[in-house]
Amino acid sequence: MKEHLLKLLSRNAALSVDDMAARLDSTPDAIRQALAELLADRAIAGYKAIIADDRLDSHEVQALIEVKVTPRRDGGFDQTAKRIARFAEVTDLCLVSGGFDLLVTVRGESLREVAAFVSEKLATIDGVLSTATSFQLKKYKESGRMLEMDEHYERLQVCP
Repeated sequence: MKEHLLKLLSRNAALSVDDMAARLDSTPDAIRQALAELLADRAIAGYKAIIADDRLDSHEVQALIEVKVTPRRDGGFDQTAKRIARFAEVTDLCLVSGGFDLLVTVRGESLREVAAFVSEKLATIDGVLSTATSFQLKKYKESGRMLEMDEHYERLQVCP
C-alpha cells in the first residue's frame, strides 16, 4: 500500500486522508499510520504546493547552474554535492549525465545576488572546475502541471 500511497501523493498531496483511504480501498487510520511511517523513513521528505510565479508578490530570481567537478577518491561527487547543498540559496541539486556533473537550482533576490553566490561561494569550492549559469525567465510547467490556465488546445490539421 505504501508504494500506491506515494504515487497518489506525488500526483496530489492536497488530498485528505479520507480521500486517500477511499482511493486506496483502505481506512483513514491505516493511511495515517502509513504516512507516519513514510515520514519517519524519509520516503516523504516534505510537501510542496505548485504555485505560478506570477501569483507571488516576489521579485526573486531563479538560476540553473551547471557545475563540472572533480570526483573525490572516496566519495565520488557526493562530497562536493553535500557541500553545495548546505548553502541556503540552493533549492535543488542533482547529479546528471552529459557535459556537466551537477545541476544546481538557486534562488536569490536579484541577478547580482545570484552572481555573487556563484563567484564567491560556489566557484571557490575545492573540486569545482567550472560553472555555467542560466537564469529562469518564465516557467510554463512544473511537476507535470501547466502553470498557465488560459491555454487553448486545437486539434492539429492532418495534411495529405
